Amino acid sequence: MWKKRLKIFLINAEQILVSILVLVPVVWIIMSSFNKGKNLSTASFIPKEFTLSNYVDLFTENEFGHWFVNSLSIATLNAFVSVALILLTAWVLSRFKFKGKKTGLLTLLVLSMFPSFLSMTAVYTLFVVLELVNKPIALVILYAAGAIPYNVWLVKGYIDGIPSSLDEAAYIDGSSKFNTFRKIIVPISKPIIVYCAVSQFMMPWMDYIVPNLVLSGNKNKTVAVGLYSMISTDQDANFTQFAAGAVVVAIPITIMYLIFQKFLVQGIVAGASKE
Repeated sequence: MWKKRLKIFLINAEQILVSILVLVPVVWIIMSSFNKGKNLSTASFIPKEFTLSNYVDLFTENEFGHWFVNSLSIATLNAFVSVALILLTAWVLSRFKFKGKKTGLLTLLVLSMFPSFLSMTAVYTLFVVLELVNKPIALVILYAAGAIPYNVWLVKGYIDGIPSSLDEAAYIDGSSKFNTFRKIIVPISKPIIVYCAVSQFMMPWMDYIVPNLVLSGNKNKTVAVGLYSMISTDQDANFTQFAAGAVVVAIPITIMYLIFQKFLVQGIVAGASKE
């Protein structure tokens, strides 16, 4: 009996410890956004006097509004393009037999092991030739292409779990292959589609390396690059505004997670468990 109680105690203690480790930095950032002053020396965990001036100055003294719109537009377009490419590729690899299929799958598996920024020198050179530098569409192309290797394997595993008999029944009724994909595969694959869409929507909000290299000009920055510029130098360190920006950036991501939480869990579990 005491072993069972000890096990329950240790599990609860671990959960409490992890919760503290996760929540303390989050609460600290939120509280810092309401602090007066600009740097860490004037910020405290519990503000002596709350103020909303950091949120006001965030939009009036900086180009945060442009950064936010840039990230939002890139994230939205990237989610649609990436999901379309991933879903079509996974469907073809799951449902059709053709020469080189196994080699292609292994190639995708190998490519998924390498982070996209390793090829940034070659990619940047290509963008210069194609005159895509300092254009948001360049980020969409790069993110969408980089999302294919890992996510195709994940989505293919999910589609493999959908009975082929559904496709065959549709073909017998006279449905075309693409119409079967659109009306049968896509609706059933909603959980994994939502997972891919949310993960690709988050990419532009979190990434710093690629936007910093491809985009230039203060108004063309994404929120990650723009917020970092607030604290990148000792002379221009503005931590409390940075904290306010971090809170604003977290809002759309948090809302998406709350809305699609059920689909996210279903998608990642089902996609990883199918063969």
